[in-house]
Amino acid sequence: MALDGAFLYAVRQELSGLIGARIEKIHQPTREEILISLRNPEGSHKILISASADRARVHLTHQNIDNPAAPPMFCMLLRKRLGSGKLLAIRQDGLERVLYFDFSCVNTLGDVVQLTLACEIMGKYSNLILIDENGKVIDSIKRVDAEMSRKRLVLPGIAYALPPAEPRLNFLTVERDVLQAAIAEKSGALYKVLLQTLEGVSPVLVREWAFYTGRGEECRAETLTEAQMERLLYIIQKTKERLLQQDCIFTIAATKEGQLKDFSFLPLHQFGTLLYTRTMPSACAVLDYFYAERDRYARVRQRANDLFHLLLHATERIQRRMAVQTEELEQCAEKEDFRRKADLLSANLYRLKKGDTVANLEDFYESDCPTVSIPLDVRLTPPQNAQRYYQQYKKACTAETVLTEQIAKGKAELQYLESVLDALTRAETEMDMEQLRQELMEQGYLRRTSRNRRPVKVQQPLVFTASDGTQIFVGRNNLQNDRLTLKTAAKTDIWLHTQNIPGSHVIIAANGTMPSEQTILEAAQLAAWHSKAQQSAQVPVDYCLVKYVKKPVGAKPGMVIFTNQKTLYVTPNANPAEQEQI
Repeated sequence: MALDGAFLYAVRQELSGLIGARIEKIHQPTREEILISLRNPEGSHKILISASADRARVHLTHQNIDNPAAPPMFCMLLRKRLGSGKLLAIRQDGLERVLYFDFSCVNTLGDVVQLTLACEIMGKYSNLILIDENGKVIDSIKRVDAEMSRKRLVLPGIAYALPPAEPRLNFLTVERDVLQAAIAEKSGALYKVLLQTLEGVSPVLVREWAFYTGRGEECRAETLTEAQMERLLYIIQKTKERLLQQDCIFTIAATKEGQLKDFSFLPLHQFGTLLYTRTMPSACAVLDYFYAERDRYARVRQRANDLFHLLLHATERIQRRMAVQTEELEQCAEKEDFRRKADLLSANLYRLKKGDTVANLEDFYESDCPTVSIPLDVRLTPPQNAQRYYQQYKKACTAETVLTEQIAKGKAELQYLESVLDALTRAETEMDMEQLRQELMEQGYLRRTSRNRRPVKVQQPLVFTASDGTQIFVGRNNLQNDRLTLKTAAKTDIWLHTQNIPGSHVIIAANGTMPSEQTILEAAQLAAWHSKAQQSAQVPVDYCLVKYVKKPVGAKPGMVIFTNQKTLYVTPNANPAEQEQI
């Protein structure tokens, strides 16, 4: 993540507008997070401070965060010491990843004192520490004793001090020639050298500088040309000006699937076409959105894990059952041999007697009538032995019919589970997860509990607009696919689906006319993207009029048959047309 000292500098600039505000409320939503509500003439503002190892940060937030019924001890301490306190200043030592919030408060004796809340954003060493007017630790959200660290203790009554750090240059204050000399005396990849030389910079920031310096090519510090050094010093100077003049362009980088990867206060060009970027209005807006979305994504993935296990176990169970059924079906291939033996015995009853163990008879089914040996049951008469073989023949015929039907049902069920698994891999919201759970409950794969007896709100399909203005609808899951194709779409609309590949139903709202080839191509690209073949180069997509799409009686959700189709081979594309916000 890119919450470095430089980005924290931009956050401090934004929060400085709250100086003079008074504390309204203090909450501790989780074990390592504090939420402070401040009020000034402009209204109420919430500052979220997290000391969590993987999401340490400080910023203004607009998220609705649930608070525990009983406040933890550290929260009660903050309320006691900082309650109704006035924010005097927000400090940062150079570009260190620490913000100091100075408050003017009234102690239990009625005296006005100055307390400091130190927010240390240092990965797994992140902490939130309350410091008194004498510079001693009152308490911290994470206490650090001698067993946890030999270098620095964070305990009540101990003088506060930052952990020892290597001396590095502050690019906001360092002279040009000093910076140039410091870089020139080191060797290695340029971005690594910059990380070692400068304080308060993150890998994404120095990689962006290195990318600009080498114009996309990898650079090494020891081989920098004069022109490359000039470009490096220029981009660092421009970054300095942006920070000091509050002219930053706050950027978030994400994958094509929407998974957030990184952020910065500069435009990000280093990722090329591998990641998409979007801009945000402020540093706090970036952090608020980035971590909220990342937490939401993590929650969705966590809730999806049990469904993944359920679907995988169900798939394995069906595959094992089908393997046994297939083996039994192969054995049924001997049924004609049973019938032939029964016919031969029936034709030669006069030559047989009870107690024979084997019958050596001429096989009149073959042209040369070879002699065959047919085992007999000594306990049965010759007619009974013939009848036994007829019964085995009938049993094999019945088993063949039943097993063929069962294997076909197993294949259909596997196809259905594969479609649900595909929808699960593309689920982005908690609503998507709830609809998939509802579907699996209706199909008997999940037990319905009293908690989830309430019907799930019907979710609308994804809506895109083709280049000519035609609307394209994409189903999110099997239940929605059925509703979209069989109920919502008109008979004259165009239906699309990947050929023999699990995926979403796609509908082109044709309004009684045949859409253009370009529109059909864009819809086919969407169908390929919202399918299991999302990462393939060429995907076959069938399309036909909706009136040719039928649902067989008793078929699983999303399962249909169709005729009069045509096929396109396309490359999946998530954005062949503009997605509408619904």
